[in-house]
Amino acid sequence: MTHAYLCLAYLVLVIHLLFNGWVVFGALLTDRRPRLEALHIAALFYGAIMENVTWPCPLTVAQRWLVMAAGLIPYQGTFLVHYLSALVSPTLPLALLRWGALAVCAVNLGVYARRHGRAHLRAYHHLPIERERPKFSGSKANAGKQRGQPTIS
Repeated sequence: MTHAYLCLAYLVLVIHLLFNGWVVFGALLTDRRPRLEALHIAALFYGAIMENVTWPCPLTVAQRWLVMAAGLIPYQGTFLVHYLSALVSPTLPLALLRWGALAVCAVNLGVYARRHGRAHLRAYHHLPIERERPKFSGSKANAGKQRGQPTIS
């Protein structure tokens, strides 16, 4: 039974990593997809809030519980502090992660602002495309055709 809990803990870890990847890089995947865009913006705000308040993340709570149920000692602190500290630096300050979360949020929102700003400008300055009017030609090359029929040149 402990093996099943450990497998579930790894599954929650993968879901947690995917969610964090979605928060960081989601703006790159949402171009011309308004529903995904709305979900990503909600995830951005959720991620920034969860990183800057003392509420426990539900995925972290689930992962810790599953690790304990598997008979292991769970990590302490937040998900990002635990895993990023192991990857980046053994003494990664929590304040740096908090500012990083806000920076990720700002950069992604900047991408959306730029994308929507361009779309708004295109829509605002969009003029209907005028077709070239057919030219009436009375030249000798068209002598056999009826006079007054349009020819495209």
